[in-house]
Amino acid sequence: METTVIIVGAGPSGLSTAACLSKASIPYKLLEREDCSASLWRKYAYDRLYRHLPKKSSELAFMEIPSSFPNYLPKKMFLEYLDSYVSNFGIDPLYGRNVEAAELDRDSKQWKVRVRNSSGGGEMEEIEEYVGRFLVVATGETADPYMPVVEGLERFGGGVIHSREYKSGKGFEGKTVLVVGAGNSGMEIALDLANHGATTSLLVRSPVLPFTKTTYPF
Repeated sequence: METTVIIVGAGPSGLSTAACLSKASIPYKLLEREDCSASLWRKYAYDRLYRHLPKKSSELAFMEIPSSFPNYLPKKMFLEYLDSYVSNFGIDPLYGRNVEAAELDRDSKQWKVRVRNSSGGGEMEEIEEYVGRFLVVATGETADPYMPVVEGLERFGGGVIHSREYKSGKGFEGKTVLVVGAGNSGMEIALDLANHGATTSLLVRSPVLPFTKTTYPF
C-alpha cells in the first residue's frame, strides 16, 4: 500500500499530524495497534485523570477546545474533544495494525513498513507492507508500561498492579496500599486511594519539591 506519509500511532500527536496533512492535501496512512484512537486516554487512564495543562496548551492543530469546557479538562471531556477532532477532519485510522519493522530503501528513498494486521479478530493475522516517502513515529513515550525488577516481589502476598491498570480507589476501602513513584500519576492515585478510605503510603526515590502555586482544579 503506497502513500506519501505513514503515521504510526493514533494518539493526540498522530491525530494532529493527520489533520495537518489533510489540510495540506497530502496523502497519508495512520496506523494504530489498538482498536481505537487515543487508547492511553480511552482504555488505560484512571477515572479521575485531568489534563495538567490549561486547555489552550492542550489544543491540537486547527481546532480550538470549546469555550464551554473548563480550563483543565477531565478525561471524559478531553476524549469528547478528540472524537470531535477525528470527525471534523475525517481522520480514519487503520486499527489493529502493529508495526513490526520499518526500513528506509536508500535507492528509492521510500520507507517500507511491515505491519501485522489483527483487525479481523481471527487467529490468523495478515502481514501488510506500507510504502511511503516519509515516516512519522507518534507512539508516545508512555505507550508501554514499565515494571521494574524488585527483589523479593515474587514472595509478596498482596496484589501488584501498574498504574496503567488502575481505574479508581473503589474496592480499596480499608486496605493498605503502597504507591511507588510521586509523578503526576503516583500523586493523583495516592490521593484517590486516600479519598476512598485506603491507608495509603507513597514511596519516593528523590525529594519532592513543594508547589509554589496551586493550579489544579482538584
